Amino acid sequence: SGGRRHVGSAGHRFAHPPHPGARDGDGKNQAHSELNGGSPMSDTRAFLLFHVSAYPKAELSDLFKALYQSAFGCEHLIADASAAEAYIASEAAHARPHAGEIVEPLDGPYVRVHLDILKKGLSAQTLARLFALSAEHRAQTEFEKKLAVLTGMVRQGELPFDASECERAVSAWRAAGFPPCHHSETFRQAYAPAYRLMKAEYAPLLPLLCELDGRLAQGRRTTLAIDGPCGSGKTTLAALLAQLYDCPVFHADDFFLRPEQRTPERFAQPGGNLDRERLREEVLLPLHEGKPVCYRRFDCHSLTLQPPVTVAPAMLSIVEGSYCLHPELSPLHDVSVCLSVSPELQRTRILARNGREMAQRFFDRWIPLEQAYFDAMKPQERCGFIISSDSISYINGEIGYESASF
Repeated sequence: SGGRRHVGSAGHRFAHPPHPGARDGDGKNQAHSELNGGSPMSDTRAFLLFHVSAYPKAELSDLFKALYQSAFGCEHLIADASAAEAYIASEAAHARPHAGEIVEPLDGPYVRVHLDILKKGLSAQTLARLFALSAEHRAQTEFEKKLAVLTGMVRQGELPFDASECERAVSAWRAAGFPPCHHSETFRQAYAPAYRLMKAEYAPLLPLLCELDGRLAQGRRTTLAIDGPCGSGKTTLAALLAQLYDCPVFHADDFFLRPEQRTPERFAQPGGNLDRERLREEVLLPLHEGKPVCYRRFDCHSLTLQPPVTVAPAMLSIVEGSYCLHPELSPLHDVSVCLSVSPELQRTRILARNGREMAQRFFDRWIPLEQAYFDAMKPQERCGFIISSDSISYINGEIGYESASF
C-alpha cells in the first residue's frame, strides 16, 4: 500500500478548510471548529463567516442550505442504491473541476464531499453507500439556534444581506415547515456545486477507501489488516467497511492462545498472546491464495476451539485485531491500517464497554502486553495508513475530526 499515510496531516486537497480560529497543533492543520464542544452560537458564527469568505457570491438561500445540511444532513433517504450510484457517476462525469478542498466542513456532524473524490479512486458505489449511511439525523432545535445566529449576524451587519429580507425569508421558510432548499442560481453559475453529504466521522477514512476502491477497480484481490490498541475502534471500523463492501471480517480475538500455549516463554514474546501461527495457516494463507477459508474460532468461556467455519473467497477480506500486523503476518496483508487512541479515550471506552471489574484486567494485563508489542514491533511505523481514533470522536455532542490526506 505504499508509504505510511497519516490520516490527519495537512498538505493535500483532502484537507478540510478550518473554521476561522481553528487551532494548529503539532504542525498539523486540524479542522476542529474553533470552540468544539463549546457554545453552538460561537461555532455557527465562525462557520458563517468562513462560508461567506469562501463563497463571496453566496446568497441567503445558500446560507440557509448550508445550515439545513449542518443540522439535518442528507435531505432524503436513498430508496434505490444502484440508481444513486449511477446518478453520482453521471454527475461526476459532467461536473466542472472543483477548485477548492474536496472535503468541506459544515456547522455540525456532516461534511460535503465534492465529486472530484472519484478522481482520487473512490467509487461511486462507495460514495453512495456512505451517503445512505449518513441519512439518519434530525436536529430541529439545533437548526433553530443556527438560524437565530444567522439572523442576528445579519442585523449586526456581520453578513452582507438585508435584515428585513432575511427575517421575511426565515418566517416564510418556517411557515412552510422548513422544506429542503436549493442553491441559488448565482451560486450554481459561480461555483457549479457537485457534492454529496456524509457524516464527518467518515471523512478521515476517505484516503483508505480510495486505496481500497482503486485496488478493487483493478481486479486486485485484497486483504486489509486493521491493528491498534484495545478500545481504538478496530472492530467498529471493520464493521463499517463490511457494510460498505459486503465483505468477510476475521477477528484476531478468535485466535487467543489455547491453555497449553499460555506459557511464560510465550507471553514474554512481544505479541505472543495471539495464536498468530494458526491465524496465518487457517486464514491469511488461504486469503493470499484466493482459496476458501476454513478456520476454528476460540471460545473464551470453554477455552476450546469451535467447529470449523468455512468462508468463500472474496475480492476484499478484512482481518482486524491487536497483533495482526506482527512481522510474521504482515507479508500476507495487501493494505494495512493502524489505529491510535489517546489513553484518556481508551480508558473511557474500555470502562463503558467492559465494566469496571473487567476493565481493570485490561489496564493491569492486556494493555501492558499490547504496549510491549507496539514498542518492539512498531506496527505504527510499518503500516500503510494511520488513523487517529480521537480524530473521529464526538466531544460534548459535537463532531471533531482532523484533516484527511494522503
